[in-house]
Amino acid sequence: MVVSLSRRGDVEPFHAMDVLAEANRLKAKGVPVVSMAVGQPSDPAPAGVRQAATHALKMGRIGYTDALGLAGLREAIAQHYADHYGLAVSPGRIAVTTGSSAAFNLAFLAMFDPGDRVAIAAPGYPAYRNIMAALGIEIVEIELDGDAYLHAEHLKAAHRERKLKGVLFASPANPTGAIIPADELSALVTTAQELGIAVISDEIYHRLAYAAPDTTALACGPDVTVINSFSKYYCMTGWRIGWMVLPEPLVRPVERIAQSLYISPPELSQIAAIEAFKATAELEAVKARYAGNRQLLMKRLPELGFTLAAPMDGAFYAFCDVTRHTNDSMAFARKMLAEAYVAATPGRDFDPLQGHRAMRFSYAGSHDEMVEAMMRIERWLR
Repeated sequence: MVVSLSRRGDVEPFHAMDVLAEANRLKAKGVPVVSMAVGQPSDPAPAGVRQAATHALKMGRIGYTDALGLAGLREAIAQHYADHYGLAVSPGRIAVTTGSSAAFNLAFLAMFDPGDRVAIAAPGYPAYRNIMAALGIEIVEIELDGDAYLHAEHLKAAHRERKLKGVLFASPANPTGAIIPADELSALVTTAQELGIAVISDEIYHRLAYAAPDTTALACGPDVTVINSFSKYYCMTGWRIGWMVLPEPLVRPVERIAQSLYISPPELSQIAAIEAFKATAELEAVKARYAGNRQLLMKRLPELGFTLAAPMDGAFYAFCDVTRHTNDSMAFARKMLAEAYVAATPGRDFDPLQGHRAMRFSYAGSHDEMVEAMMRIERWLR
């Protein structure tokens, strides 16, 4: 038997998923694990979303849609930009995707060739790095070195060293929760455009900001590619449904690639997602719980010796310096799970260079779980 293995499979594992798998194995044995490892809302999708899906299933016909998605959902997303941001976005510029993961695949494939240099911030979401590595794109990781977010000077310095083809950033960010202020975001996008660098803005954690209104990079220029999803604020992780807002010249290339890679996003999820924009009252109640969890962790984590590495402005994460306790966050995470039954993510996922010094705690669970997790960690450290 001959097995062919490509070098694309040599990418770094997603350690958060490995921690989750171990936590699930313990739970299956009856161990009462509290998971703060993955960014998954503990609430189900809104009631209207589930009702729409139930009705669609009763109707019986769930099939292919256009590769760019149902017209009704693309129109609903366009209306969301008008309602939430005051921006007019044509439904024709919107591509519905199989989660934001598929959107990143499509963006990277449509925008960059193997060998192109694309900048990302470190710490940052590991899938950016891993997908681009698998596609042969050269990743330029810009160490923030104490800065909360990527800014224009970072980009200029990286571009001077060797020309960049693209830049990808998130605001609010994973793993830090940091938000790029509106004026800094505008300067970052403007600088990229002046230098001839294509911009991808990951806005999956929009509507989960606690101290300032959302600012979309689309407000800074029409040539930005924006990626978003129904997974986080809308509590629809497993529905695998997201979207892109594309510059006009990218629409057809993305559509052509999507036709072959995915055929279309799942129709059932698309039908249901239309209702998500009507569930604001329900979803804001969920966000209010995150806000309470955030206040708890902002107080308790520093008390336990976990120094916050960035302001927790948005999303549902605390990214902490753990060097008071360890210089090996991977081993520390395994030990904390095995002995305290609390799962958190080692920083290696987010920063291969400095990640051994950090850990990420997700506070997307219930308030009681967060209280219990802090008590367990305190007892364990003693």
